[in-house]
Amino acid sequence: MGHTERVFPDSGIMTEGTGTAADYGDYYNYVASNLSCSDGSTTVFGGVVLAILYSTVFIVGLLGNAVVLCVLIRHRHRCSLTDVCLLSLAVSDLLFLASLPVWAHSAVHEWVLGSFMCHIITALFMMGLYSSVFFMVLMTLDRYVIIVYKHSICSRKQPAKMALSLFVWMLSLFASLPDIVFAKVKVDTSTKASCGSEFPEGAAWMSFTYLNVLSLILPLIIMSFCFCRILSSKSEEKHSIVTLLLAVLAVNFLFWTPYNIVTFLRFLQTKHFMVSCEWSNGLSLAKQWVEAIALSHCCLNPIIYSCVGQKFRRAVLTVLKNSPQSPESASSEYSSSLIT
Repeated sequence: MGHTERVFPDSGIMTEGTGTAADYGDYYNYVASNLSCSDGSTTVFGGVVLAILYSTVFIVGLLGNAVVLCVLIRHRHRCSLTDVCLLSLAVSDLLFLASLPVWAHSAVHEWVLGSFMCHIITALFMMGLYSSVFFMVLMTLDRYVIIVYKHSICSRKQPAKMALSLFVWMLSLFASLPDIVFAKVKVDTSTKASCGSEFPEGAAWMSFTYLNVLSLILPLIIMSFCFCRILSSKSEEKHSIVTLLLAVLAVNFLFWTPYNIVTFLRFLQTKHFMVSCEWSNGLSLAKQWVEAIALSHCCLNPIIYSCVGQKFRRAVLTVLKNSPQSPESASSEYSSSLIT
């Protein structure tokens, strides 16, 4: 049986084969070309810089997102749908963070955790990716309905908000299933083990399109439409929360779009485009840079909340002092948030 391969955390790199030594010729020629063109810069970057960066992001992100969870859970009975989504974004960031120590170790050495953990770490990575995007889409749609149509897409009751959040998590799991099911430990020609996904024969374009449409193209279209309508409205309620959402969305796409672009270019290399040594070396190094940039995003949302959200800063100080917090006045439960 043939396969299409995707290696994590570079979750968009795919190659095709049909199951025999002769049929793997294109893939082995591509790998051999990369090995012969290697200038050693990617090894140094992967072995030193990535390990330090991932370790730093892990510590900062763990502390920051733990504070966000503490603030939102402490006031969970007053949470709006926006707050429920922000809480879920913190959980998504923690899923990414849980996988970072493994990627840091693999960057220095190789995959040593076996097949079962390959499925688990792949699940953490892919669910973190899809859930963060889906919850941003949900927040944007909710703001759009509130500002343009003056009501929320969800009931005021907390169980309804939690049910909607659970539905988005299930949708994220469903979107992640192909990568989770086909995750496998592979050993390349240099005998270095790695965790990746093997898809059925001929699924290269399908799996690549599936990832980019769900995580980039479709969300970008939906959120661009919503924000155009929001910004063109005359509502006076939109400023603080919309500023927060725009900051979160802008940072997310700023950090993940280069990853998608380099992923696409490296996919083209497997189709015998841009196969010179200059392209191979440049894209190999760029791949590690954009992976590091994308994964470092999971520590930035708490920083954005601290910069934009006045309520969040006061709530953090209250939590640190372990003192009761007086309720914040708000024009309505729909338009209020515990962050801004």
